[in-house]
Amino acid sequence: MIKLVLTGIWVCAITLASVYFSVYMATAPVPAATDSKQSALELVKGETITVPVIGDGAITGYFLGRVSFMMNKDMLKGVTLPLTEMTTDQLFSLLVGNKMVDLAHIKSFDPNAFREEIKKGMNERLGGEYVAEVMLEQLDYLSKEEVKQNAAGEPKKLGTPVKIIEAAPAEDAPAPAAH
Repeated sequence: MIKLVLTGIWVCAITLASVYFSVYMATAPVPAATDSKQSALELVKGETITVPVIGDGAITGYFLGRVSFMMNKDMLKGVTLPLTEMTTDQLFSLLVGNKMVDLAHIKSFDPNAFREEIKKGMNERLGGEYVAEVMLEQLDYLSKEEVKQNAAGEPKKLGTPVKIIEAAPAEDAPAPAAH
């Protein structure tokens, strides 16, 4: 009988210790300073914007873009901003006016510099540090010919793919494992 009582006490002690340990390990850590900075920001989703590319007096293609912003919550309170119109104007001036994206040398495009230019331009227009971060959700280019093909329902003609990362030669590749 004593063995049964001692076994019951032992099981209760182990259960209490395991519950205490699991609750102790599950408590959330103290939030870091960067988390509090991130909580002061609000995501403002952007809309899809189409910017025509003009060359030699005619439209040569279109940029399709969607840009979202991380904005300061405190500065946004009670303010109505025409973000779509301002973003369209900013993208138009960067893509068409400043020629920040050169289609002939697309490899030279720097997305970080592009984000910084959008951020700087938007904050200048808004008159404060409203925009904390710019996120490029989409930035595509369609030539005039591609748009005509899509409108006519013609199948898309695919070019040869561009290799960005070269594959390792077969001699350097590991041999397959035998089973």
